[in-house]
This record gives sequence, C-alpha cells and structure tokens, in this order.
Amino acid sequence: MGRSRYEFTDPSLPHFMTVTVLHWIPVFTRPDTVNIVLDSLRHLSAEGLKVYAYVILENHLHLVAQSPQLDRDMARFKSYTAKQLIVFLGENNVKTILDQLAFYKKAHKIDRGYQFWQEGVHPELIQSDPMMRQKVDYIHQNPVKRGYVDKPEHWRYSSARNYAGEDGLLDVCKLW
Repeated sequence: MGRSRYEFTDPSLPHFMTVTVLHWIPVFTRPDTVNIVLDSLRHLSAEGLKVYAYVILENHLHLVAQSPQLDRDMARFKSYTAKQLIVFLGENNVKTILDQLAFYKKAHKIDRGYQFWQEGVHPELIQSDPMMRQKVDYIHQNPVKRGYVDKPEHWRYSSARNYAGEDGLLDVCKLW
C-alpha cells in the first residue's frame, strides 16, 4: 500500500494501524469531519471489516482491525474519506486547511490538487493476546496521555466506551 516501508504481514489477520492527516493538520476538530470517518468505518464493517478498537484524535486515528483483505479495505477507507473530507472542507470554505493540504502534497501526487492522508497506515500484525491487549490499551489511553480527558471512556471518538460497557459511536468486536 502506498510507498510506505510498512507492509501487511497477512492482510487477513488483525493489525494495529495509524492513519495520519498530512503534516499532522488538525482536521478532526468538529463532529462533521469525524462522522465522515465513522461512516466509512461503518460501511466497511457492513462489508466484513472487524474493528476491535479505535480512537480518532484531531489529526490522526489508531485502530486495530481485520478483514479478508485489510490492505484493500484500508486503501478504500483512505481514498473515500480523503475525497469526502476535501469536499466538506471546500463546501465549508475551510481555506486554511485546504491551502495546507495543497502545499504539503507530495510532488508525485500530480493527479490531484490536494493530499489528505500521509502515505501508508503503518500496519503492525497482532501476534498474541497480550499484544492485542497492549494495543487496545494504547489506543484507549491516547486521549488521556494527551491530557484531553481523565478517563478513556470520556473520549467520545473512541471504542473505550464499548469496552466500559457503554454505547459507543461505532460497534466494535471485543472478542479476539
């Protein structure tokens, strides 16, 4: 996928991934932009993507997911969300962010005016239950470590609520 040195070890097994907005630009600061990401994950989940854990922060997201072709599904996710987010930013006249997405676009991206996501998703194969627990905990603790909330389940855009027995914004698979 892309020009990243990271590769999916086995695209059918669970992987921990990080998806980052180009140049760490803070785009997910309003519910409308986050909902584009959540809606895309819901759509892919209906087609077989299993999301075990996720967190969406202002400029990146982490997730542990699995599907029969995870590399293909993540490419579809990034392509769709990039297009939808750029349309949203244009319709809402968010010129500063669009200017940054154009300015920091990689030189080889000559077929488009903007680049939304950094290349790759840095997939890391989940090799054991302890590793899965560690990655899920890392994901849920991310907003806490940044000082945004005191408890993981207080972060609205995270599966921590699901794991705390509360309703989350996205259904997740808690069995692995």
